[in-house]
Amino acid sequence: MTARLTVVHTVGERVAVHADGTEILSYVHRPDPEPYESRKPYAHPVRTLAGNLVTGYRPNDHRWHKGIQMTASHLSEQNFWGGNSYLTGKGYQRVPERVGRMRHDGFTRIDATDDRVDLAEDLTWISHGEEEWAREERTLAVHSVRPADGAWALDWTIRLTNIRAEPLHFGSPTTAGREMAGYTGLHWRGPRDFTDGQILTPAGPATDRDTMGTPAADVPWIAFTTEHDDIDAHSTLVFAHAPENSGPAAVHPSHWFVRSASTPTVAFSWAFFEEFELAPRASFFYRYRVVVADGAWDAARVGQYLDGLGW
Repeated sequence: MTARLTVVHTVGERVAVHADGTEILSYVHRPDPEPYESRKPYAHPVRTLAGNLVTGYRPNDHRWHKGIQMTASHLSEQNFWGGNSYLTGKGYQRVPERVGRMRHDGFTRIDATDDRVDLAEDLTWISHGEEEWAREERTLAVHSVRPADGAWALDWTIRLTNIRAEPLHFGSPTTAGREMAGYTGLHWRGPRDFTDGQILTPAGPATDRDTMGTPAADVPWIAFTTEHDDIDAHSTLVFAHAPENSGPAAVHPSHWFVRSASTPTVAFSWAFFEEFELAPRASFFYRYRVVVADGAWDAARVGQYLDGLGW
């Protein structure tokens, strides 16, 4: 049996998905007010079926970290991540004129049934100088909401098209010279109680050092499990690449950016070690999955669950 899903669309602000009355996802498309945080849509709060929070919002160490959001830390000398920019030879600098934004242009589809919700959204990526650089077609799907498993799944896709007359260059702090800091792409920030949480891979328990910079071709999923503060409960998040993200059709190989200590975070990095170029009028497509589960899952249970979902 699946939980019954309902949707509340607050026009101009957010779309909230409820499972048997519990809000499990709020997708906010109204821009936050601070331009330096790179205004863009994000998913927060995200909760388990038991109602336990699994996303962080504007933590004091990185105010621009907001739940689950699409980012690009280095894009043709613009920063669509937010906050300070890493400059080659200079380190992190406050450069407001480098910080771009993503404009919500509208939903082309909001479909809801008792057991599935699909959103399709058009966005425009805009430089700090108000130049329109890229068009994005984004989809989110909430599905497989199964109380017996204590879990539900969020699928997130991006199709990005360069609308400039010149190439777009995608990179990361690592491509700019900072060692093992290749964050960019779809990014999750966890709440404080995910700090020092257990990382899992298909091979079993792992550490930040084991997972940072690993290729998605070798490690198709990463999981995080933690014990919450305030309540007697554990939660597990699973982050999975679709098979084609690392296949021959991928515009560039994907890697993992993973931290557990101090800043619990996972990014599906599309330009960890090397820049890639997107030609004018060219597009790229990536597909991701996030599983939100109650309880402390182990690697075997994660693997079995993902196999059962399929792609």
